[in-house]
Amino acid sequence: MLTVKLPHLLSNHQVPRVFREDGIMSGYRNPQSSARDCLISTFQMTNETLNIWTHFLPTWYFVWRWLVLWFSVDFSNEPYAWPLFVYLLSSCLYPFTSSCAHTFSTMSAHARHICYFFDYGALSLYSLGCAITYQAYVMADRWINNTLHSCFVLVAVFNTLVCTTLSCYSRFLELEQPKLSKSLRLIAFTYPFLFDNVPLFHRLFLCWGEDCSHNTSVPTHYCHLLFAFLTCFLFASHLPERLAPGCFDYIGHSHQLFHICAVAGTHFQLEAIVTDMGCRQAWLVANTTLPSLWGTLGVMVAAVLLNLLVISFFIALLPWSPGSSSLLLSTLADQVKQKGG
Repeated sequence: MLTVKLPHLLSNHQVPRVFREDGIMSGYRNPQSSARDCLISTFQMTNETLNIWTHFLPTWYFVWRWLVLWFSVDFSNEPYAWPLFVYLLSSCLYPFTSSCAHTFSTMSAHARHICYFFDYGALSLYSLGCAITYQAYVMADRWINNTLHSCFVLVAVFNTLVCTTLSCYSRFLELEQPKLSKSLRLIAFTYPFLFDNVPLFHRLFLCWGEDCSHNTSVPTHYCHLLFAFLTCFLFASHLPERLAPGCFDYIGHSHQLFHICAVAGTHFQLEAIVTDMGCRQAWLVANTTLPSLWGTLGVMVAAVLLNLLVISFFIALLPWSPGSSSLLLSTLADQVKQKGG
């Protein structure tokens, strides 16, 4: 009979500091796991298991929504639908990348950083997907064809580079300046979110009149913003595990809840975008230039290449940076203490 030996789990004082999470006391995987062990651990209850599945399963939900829309929207021949196509691509990419990052992040200290570099890059590309659809479908009528509408996507491309650069750099500060590291990462993801949603904030909270595009999508946009706020709050607060360390190691800690809220927010955002796309199609097609292949898929491909360059730079920097040396020394010191203890 074929038997599979589950990897042994460790407590927080048995793993190097770079692998520890605030308020999580147990359920850690071996920080030098093989790829096979990482895959096996996805079916074992660890403090990462639900982090993996809360993004892996939603990936296939968004793929399913994409397939459903494929039969009702002509993505191949209708330029008006191309922004939605790019958004769906980014909505499938970020949870899948996150799931992979959580799965393989315990192969080594460097592998952990590299996994999350790609995770951050996928999130920044998702923000660009949001910007492309917001420019195409969400801006209020009175903002269409103004300066912001014209340059919105180009600024969003720049924002993806800022987001990826700041978030990757923040990992080099984790050991010596953990609060600054966390703050930089929070800023890195909050900044493009706020920019992307400027048209939505204007439309929902500051715009009154016939040219404000109020329609049946508005309640769904509010749901998206609610879950976006909860996502940010959970990421920043480390609640509830900060209040009761050790009680939420496996189920219910902030990162799991953060994943769930992020996915729920994306779901409501997608439904609101699809509603706006349908309700406003006649007016938008008559009053704006149709999206181009370069302005949608071309921009996304260019952003992918630029973000890969940024990620490659930080990967190359890992072995040579002072922060990386400190990280490795800390890892070795902790391992010596473990053997000595």
